[in-house]
Amino acid sequence: MKVIRAAGGLVWRPGPRLPRLAVVHRPRYGDWSLPKGKLERGESFAAAALREVREETRCRVRLGPLAGVAWYRVGAHPKLVVYWNMDLVEESPFEPDEEVDALAWLTPREALARLDHASERRIVARARGRAPAGSPRDRGR
Repeated sequence: MKVIRAAGGLVWRPGPRLPRLAVVHRPRYGDWSLPKGKLERGESFAAAALREVREETRCRVRLGPLAGVAWYRVGAHPKLVVYWNMDLVEESPFEPDEEVDALAWLTPREALARLDHASERRIVARARGRAPAGSPRDRGR
């Protein structure tokens, strides 16, 4: 069975009191998610994470420590997503497209409330030492 391999990041930037986390809206799925995407042929998880974050947020980032791994099914296929904590290096103006139509910079608490998938809330909660918040919008991932 083929495993779908993907990578992404928790992109952090300084905020007035608390750091802010980049969260993206994907119109195709109608969800709020951490920036992530599938590996291209021959690409490493780390390279894919940097590329996908750049494509979805228009931000240049620096890889930090591993943030966690999510494992779930997409149809009949298992999917593995590796996430890193990332520091914002350069922020360019966000330009919506068909893949990502909105970018929000949220506090960790706001991100926990907005993210649609339990697996991503667990990654954020672990990264900031918080317990995951339940969400009625949870789609089981």
